[in-house]
This record gives sequence, C-alpha cells and structure tokens, in this order.
Amino acid sequence: MILPIVGYGHPTLRKVSQPIDQSYPNLKELVANMYETMYNADGVGLAAPQVDLPIRVVVIGFRPYDEKTDTFGPVTEQHTLINPEILAFGDQKDYYNEGCLSVPDIHEDVLRPTTVRVHYWDEDWHEHTDDATGLYARVVQHEVDHLDGKVFTDRLSSLRKTLLRKKLGAIADGKVQTKYKMKRVKR
Repeated sequence: MILPIVGYGHPTLRKVSQPIDQSYPNLKELVANMYETMYNADGVGLAAPQVDLPIRVVVIGFRPYDEKTDTFGPVTEQHTLINPEILAFGDQKDYYNEGCLSVPDIHEDVLRPTTVRVHYWDEDWHEHTDDATGLYARVVQHEVDHLDGKVFTDRLSSLRKTLLRKKLGAIADGKVQTKYKMKRVKR
C-alpha cells in the first residue's frame, strides 16, 4: 500500500524518532509499504517520519535508471535499517546534490562524509554492522537525519536557506505538485 509522504513543515519531520522492538505491530507490512511508497515516488531512501511515524525505521533501495527511456530497472540493492546508529564517520567528505521526497523540487549540494559505519537490525531482527560507502553511505546519513528530526536543508548555509525560504514556505503550505501522494500540513 502506498502511504502519503509528509512535506516540509510537517511536525513529525522535526521529532526525534523512538526506537522500536520486536513487538512493534505489523512491522513487515510497514516495511513493505515503505518500499512500495519509496519506489512509487522514485526515491532511494525513506524514513518512517516521512510517512508520519516517529519511529526509527529506514528503507533504502537502488534501481538503475535509464535516461534514454526515463525508466527504472529492477532493484539491485535493498536495505532495511531498524534502530540505526551511525558508529563512525570517515575522514573524507564530499559534496553531492541531494533531494528529498519531503522537500520536493529542491536539490542542493550537501557536504557529508563519504563513508560511515552503521549498526542496525533488519526486519527479521538480524543484527548488522555495515561499513557503508558511496551513495549508500550518503543515503544512510540523510535518512538517519530524518530520524533525528532534521532535513537536508538544515545542513545548508544561512544564505542558501534564505534563498530557499519562499520555496520551502510553498511546500509547507501545500502549494507544490508531486506525482506521489503527500500529506499536507494543516495550518
């Protein structure tokens, strides 16, 4: 089932999410719905707060994109992270143009470490520690930020945030069109 994604300005995006345990109801169904929602919106990562659930669950998935046909291929890599914790950040940092399903139509260069060590459980409650690199490391950091009540625009300079104020306000006011369902903030 495709879930509505909350947009910038929604209060759930600013809450610090709570860990869950094995008694969390219908976890596998939630995870499946999050993957379906993410792929439907052409995303590579989705955190539970983005579907209005302040819990520490993240899904990440990669599919090759064909620019000629404007289509995605089958999933090549998929990760479910429950209660993820970044244990270490690599020394090397790089800029990458990030976007976010909760902040549609805004893409900005964000400086982040190129590697991280992340500890988490999967949906079957198997424990993992990954040394994430490249795009996987970036998406882990972006999604863990969501769990900590942050969005990628928080990592921009004051000048960039000022320049984006009008666009961010339009998103918060629900004045943005997306190809996916968005849950609007009631003001």
